Amino acid sequence: MKFQDSEHHPFGNTTMTSKHMIPKLTLLAIMVILTLAITPLWYPFCSYHSSSVLKMKHIHDDDDNDAMAEKLPSTYVEKCDIFTGEWVPNPKAPYYTNKTCWAIHEHQNCMKYGRPDSEFIKWRWKPSDCELPIFNPFQFLEIVKGKSMAFVGDSVGRNQMQSMICLLSRVEWPIDISYTRDEYFKRWKYPSYNFTMATFWTPHLVRTKVADPNGPSNTGLFNLYLDEYDEKWTTQVEEFDYIILDGGHWFYRPMVFYERKKVVGCHFCLLENVPDLTMFYGYRRAFRTAFKAINSLEDFKGTVFLRTFAPSHFENGIWNEGGNCLRTKPFRSNETRLEGTNLELYMIQLEEFRKAETEGRKKGLKFKLIDTTQAMLLRPDGHPSRYGHWPNENVTLYNDCVHWCLPGPIDTWSDFLLQMLKMEGMRSAIS
Repeated sequence: MKFQDSEHHPFGNTTMTSKHMIPKLTLLAIMVILTLAITPLWYPFCSYHSSSVLKMKHIHDDDDNDAMAEKLPSTYVEKCDIFTGEWVPNPKAPYYTNKTCWAIHEHQNCMKYGRPDSEFIKWRWKPSDCELPIFNPFQFLEIVKGKSMAFVGDSVGRNQMQSMICLLSRVEWPIDISYTRDEYFKRWKYPSYNFTMATFWTPHLVRTKVADPNGPSNTGLFNLYLDEYDEKWTTQVEEFDYIILDGGHWFYRPMVFYERKKVVGCHFCLLENVPDLTMFYGYRRAFRTAFKAINSLEDFKGTVFLRTFAPSHFENGIWNEGGNCLRTKPFRSNETRLEGTNLELYMIQLEEFRKAETEGRKKGLKFKLIDTTQAMLLRPDGHPSRYGHWPNENVTLYNDCVHWCLPGPIDTWSDFLLQMLKMEGMRSAIS
């Protein structure tokens, strides 16, 4: 609230007697007190702009321990696309190490297994028009207190959950409350916050059966029942507040597609009289069925996040023919672009997401896009490559240019997620 200019004197006629001025002075004092009291409450509403993704400017603590005791953000918000930007140096990273976090999967434990460079962990994502705050584990756990989050998809989704466990370890370690010993279906609980995280392994999202462990390329041949739910996860997620869905890399492998119990085609199956419909056919219908499964849940009232496809970075060969990823720094956005198969997979996700979002809104469900594709396209340096096991270890493993080292670029996905949760909380408070 602005005060009038000095030439419009608040007391009016300065020749007034003291008897008349006293009540006006009292009135002015009351007005000033009310102004100071009301302005902080009204400020967020004056500054708010509706947007699919928003920016929040922070007030930073001046203490040396700002990472552990960062003040809650101010309520000033404005439009910002947090998914378009560049990677910039971050000398404060990492926020955990392979020695401080036990949740790192061995195949993503790059520093343990001798990766010689460490600069790949010292970058952060900088949106073009704003700042994206580094993940604050205290804020996150306060927001999700009493709630639950399911990671549904392939091993990159599990990679994301393990990254989050490591980031949250500065506040609390979770306890294992899994119903099974199967590592593909884990549940973790943060007792102080009554927050549960779970991972559900479903690399093709729909009901799948291994038809041949070798297949035409020695990577297996899979029967995908494209119109049938994978009940290993669809019967379990109804109780969750958040579902984070992902999928992609397993669709490169040979597949036979079934619809209405009959073979309709395949992808690189090399079976006689079976048309090759390409991986894109199966990919689209698998996501369509997965979204349909979620929208059909009677008691699910939560939020669905689609985490978009994170491209691999094989060079000098494909994943099972000697391809590798040996770069040591990020690309700039003008040094590469999304194209070919990566672009097609990304566009299929967006198209099916929008359709599902339209249907979900009819039931009051919320659909959100964690659009990691562009940011991760720029990180050829973030993969384990051959640093997921000891060099002399007798194992049959390909160079890994699909998953992400921990710590590493995938930690930024928690930056995205927290910012989106904070902005959703802001909208709820204002509406």
